[in-house]
Parts: sequence; structure tokens; C-alpha cells
Amino acid sequence: MKKIFCLVSILLFNLPSFSQQHESEFGSVTQSDIDFKLYQKDTTAKAIVLHEIGDFKFELIGNHVYLIKEYLVKIKILSDKGFEHANIDIPYFHTDERTEKVYDIRGITHNGKQKTGLTQDNIFTVDNGENWSLKRFTLPNIKEGSIIQYTYKVKSPFFFNLDGWDFQSTIPKLYSEFNAKIPGNYFYNRTLIGGIKLDVEETSIKKECFYVGGRYGSADCEVIKYAMKDIPAFSEEEEYMLATSNYMARLDFELAVFHGFDGTKKEYTKTWKDVDTEFKKDRDIGRQLTKNHFSEKNIPQQLLSEGDQLTRAKNIYQFVKDHFTWNGKYGIYKDTRVKEAFNTKKGDVGEINISLINFLKAAGIKVNLMLLATRNRKLPKRVQPVINDFNYVIAKAEIDGKVYLLDATNKSNPFGMLPFRCLNHYGRVMDFKEASYWYEIQPEKRNRVSFWGTANVDPLSGEINGKIREINQGYKAVSKYETLASMSEEEYLDSFERSLSGLYIDEYTFEEKLSDDKKTTQTYDFSIETDHSTGSLYLNPVFMQFFKTNPFLSETRNFPVDFGYPRQYEYNMSFFIPESHEIKERPKDQTIALPENSGIIQFASSASGQKLVVRYTLQLKSTHFQPEFYLNLKKFFEIAVDIERNSLIKIGPKEN
Repeated sequence: MKKIFCLVSILLFNLPSFSQQHESEFGSVTQSDIDFKLYQKDTTAKAIVLHEIGDFKFELIGNHVYLIKEYLVKIKILSDKGFEHANIDIPYFHTDERTEKVYDIRGITHNGKQKTGLTQDNIFTVDNGENWSLKRFTLPNIKEGSIIQYTYKVKSPFFFNLDGWDFQSTIPKLYSEFNAKIPGNYFYNRTLIGGIKLDVEETSIKKECFYVGGRYGSADCEVIKYAMKDIPAFSEEEEYMLATSNYMARLDFELAVFHGFDGTKKEYTKTWKDVDTEFKKDRDIGRQLTKNHFSEKNIPQQLLSEGDQLTRAKNIYQFVKDHFTWNGKYGIYKDTRVKEAFNTKKGDVGEINISLINFLKAAGIKVNLMLLATRNRKLPKRVQPVINDFNYVIAKAEIDGKVYLLDATNKSNPFGMLPFRCLNHYGRVMDFKEASYWYEIQPEKRNRVSFWGTANVDPLSGEINGKIREINQGYKAVSKYETLASMSEEEYLDSFERSLSGLYIDEYTFEEKLSDDKKTTQTYDFSIETDHSTGSLYLNPVFMQFFKTNPFLSETRNFPVDFGYPRQYEYNMSFFIPESHEIKERPKDQTIALPENSGIIQFASSASGQKLVVRYTLQLKSTHFQPEFYLNLKKFFEIAVDIERNSLIKIGPKEN
């Protein structure tokens, strides 16, 4: 199975260089560039791309054809917060046999008429993980108002996919242009991602640009030019979103067919039937799923036979979690070795979850491998298989007509719950007996944080003493377990007190009997000192705040909000005051609903005698909100933050 980009060797041809027309642009700036101080369409911009251009072409070097990528950019630094854009990383791909080469790197910093050039000894090579490295440099003499320019070329033997082109980035761009000259022998599918339209879309045919020797003649080339103007910045500071690659304006290419001059034809866009066959035979995936004898031999036999199927599956899942320690790597396409991982008790995602699948099979449980992309990756294309879209494997088990998605890499993850990083909508189930198919990921539905408590209020001393119980369920429980495992009890309580201004924990208990793998229960005895100097006591009854600030601050949002899983927050507190005092003022009751019953806020307080009860609930029933719901969602959380901060109660002496 071809799991990385492929090298296609073809006969000799030559293409004229694209770069001469842009060479004169490097090193020059205009007076308008120098005078540019503020971008009126985004006055918060810390830097802006004034001009950006890329040229992609094919060249014969030696006996092989390479994809040559040339890049040129000019950036204006508008404030000291934009200095980071002078730090440049150029990624390049390599395997054991071949590598991309980054060369002809040049850079200049303009400060008025003064120019400072990048020296070659300030360019470094940095390892960036498996199969990737970086050319790293920083443009010199950066100041507020500097204009930086840099250019480079990449020679790549990996042209199964063109890299495509990122029109949008984290800073605005005045102009971004992509050019390519593609020989007719290559047919690429192309996709424009994001909601921004092209300002320039030109395509033409250049006759006989693809020359070969001997009897093969020549071929035509497609010449393309795509450009956008006034491209807004894409904010990576937004919360609750999937990978930016799903939404940033970008042009993607995928090689579908190569036609050789000798009449051969090679199709690169495969069907899922082709992929199923390749996966089944692959030494890193398919063949690792056939280690049945090893699995039966190396797992306690009672786990394979005792109890019903669900009991066996849960026990095996726990065994795998306890046996393995995840090394933090995903690694599903290279050097997956379940035997070695089992013996060392360490492994990557593929080794751990393929081991889980093998053990479940040995116990007679119907289970398949499922491919998915994590939330920090773009969603896999549904139209045709692109194997590099996937970076993760899990187990899909079916027991008594119910489906369980399993990942044994996290020690604190319960049976049937995927880690949050895996909640990326759908994956591909590799059913090797029949055919693979798409499967929707359904997150745990009951994810709740609840606080229930009572408090005695002494208006004369200003002291409040009480007890509160915190209950976390679902993903909230997993998060709490991970927090508790990462620090001592003293560190946890110190952190907890710091998050609650003015509240002190006097006693703490983790209630084991009221907790399980999907639920944590904790109780706190607490005390608060308030200001009572005026004779009346003003009290914010919402001690435990779920949202200290509104997570949605942008004026608009052009991509969806994705919470990953539904969630609910509950706060229920009873206050008791002495007979000498009474409730003078309390906040108004509120009920706020999101459109289509996708979320609700309810806040209410009630007084009866010397008892005051405050109830507050925030529930998000949906996990995914389209951009047209953004302003509703922003207002929704604005109200929630206001309730949690400003719901004041006034307690004063009774009037005779």
C-alpha cells in the first residue's frame, strides 16, 4: 500500500522558469508600503501581508521529474505584537529514500531606506517529528513599521499531491496569488475550501509546452492563476472549533490520473474497494490484525471465557489499558508491531488499539478497525479515499446489537467513550470480510457538572459557612480524574481556592462510593468572609462559576462552533439566615433559550421564611452550531457570565 506521496518518473521535458517575472519584486518596496500604518478593515491587525505569490512547476533534473515550488512574500509589521511574523518555519517532507530540498532562501528587512539582509548562517535545520523537518530563520532588525520580505524554493519528488495554497492565514492579506503550469499528462482534482470566493480565476492551455525526446512528441499544459484580495485574518484564538484546515480559505490539489507518453495510465484516485484490499494485506495494519495465536497465548485465559460478551469486552478493555502505556504517538502507517509493543508494555495508538481488537476477536466478540482523523486534523473527504486524511485507529465492537467505540490509550477513559481528541464527527470502518463504510461518531450524551449545597449566613459577622457537593459526569468526570491524577490533594485544593475568589476550603472528601469511571463525587466544607460594614450584607449566591468570561468575543464568525459533546451545568444552593434578618433584594428570574431548542439558561431564586434557594442551569443540547447561530450563542454566554457575576442578594435586619 502506498501510504506516502509517490514519485512518478517520466521522460525528458523542459518548462521555462516562472521566477524571472517576480525576481525584480524581491528587495523593492514602494512609498505606499512604507506609509502603510493601519489596516482600516481590521484595525486590530498586528501585521499584514502586502503581497504574496507562489509559482508551481515541473522540471526534469537528472533522470527524474521534480515539482518546484517558488514562494515570495512581503509583510508589514504594524505593532510589536506582530514581531512573531518575522520568525519563519518552512516545513519539508522526507522518507528513508527521498527528501524534499529547501534552497535559495533569501530575506530582507526594510526600515525606511535601510535594508538588512538575512545571512545564511542564521538559517537552521530543525527536526519536526516523523518524516518532517523545518528550515528555520528569523528576519533581522525587526521594529514596529518594518517591512519584511523573504523568498525560497522547494524541490520535491513527492508530487502525488500538489501542496495546494493557503490564501488565508492568522493575519490579513491584501493580495495572495497562486500560479501553476501543469502538463496535460497529470490530471489533478482541485477543491477550494472556506467560504471566500476567488477574485481572479484564470485558466488557459499552452500548446506543446511539455517536450519529450524521440518518438513521443509533446503535450499541452494547463496554466492557472488564482488570486484573492483583501482576505480577512482567521482567528485561531476562537474557542470550540475543529481544525482550522476545515475552514481557512485554501486550494487543495489531488492527483487523480497520470498518462505516460508510452500509452500507460496510472490512476491514483482509488475506490474504497481498492483500499480495503490494500489494508488487508498491509504489514502495518492488516497483517497485525491476524496475530490471533499470539493474542490467545498472551492474555489471561479467564478474560476470554468468563462472563457474557459485554463483561468479557469490559475486562479485556481494562486489561489493555492497564498493560500498555501510550507513548504519545499516533503512528498507524509505519512500523506497527503489536508483539513488540505487548512485550515492552509501551506502544502508539495503532499498536495499542490493534492489540485491543485482536484480544476482543479472541474472546469471540465482533469487532472491526475504524479509521478517523483527530480534532486537530481536517475532516476526511467522503467523496473518494484519501488515506493520509486519517491519523488514528480505534476499535468498533458490536455486542448484543449495540455499538461501542473503544480507545485504550487513555488510562482514565471509560469503556465506550472515546477521548475528546477523537470526537471529529465520523470515521471509516474497515470491515475486511465485507466492505468498509462510514460511521458517525456519537459522543457520550450525559456530560454534566453539578453543585448542590447548603450555607448558613451570619450577617452580623459577615461569615458564610457551608457544605457543597460537586458531581462530574461523562467527559467532565474524565477531565476531573485527569486533573486529580496530575497533582497532589494539596495542590488541587490550592488551585481550586484560587479559582474561587474569597472562598476557603476547610475540609475536602473524594467520595469513592458515590463515584465510578463516568462519575466523580467530591464534597467541600467551605467558608467565606464578606463585607458587612454597611449593616446589610450583599451576597453573590453563585459561588461556583462555570464561565468566568464569554468564550465568544469576535463580532462575527464565519465557521461553525463545535463543542464536541453536549453538556449541562447545574448549581443549586440553599441559604439559611437568622431570624433577625430577611431577604431585602434578590435577582430577577431569567429563562433564555437558543433557537431550535439547542440550549437553555434558567435562573431562579425563591425565599420561604429564613431559607433562600438559588437554582441555575445552563444546558447545551447541540454540539455543533453553524455560523448563522453565532450571534445567538455569543449573547447566550454573555447572559450566562452576567448571571454568574452579578446576581446579588441583599440581606438586612428585619424592620420592626
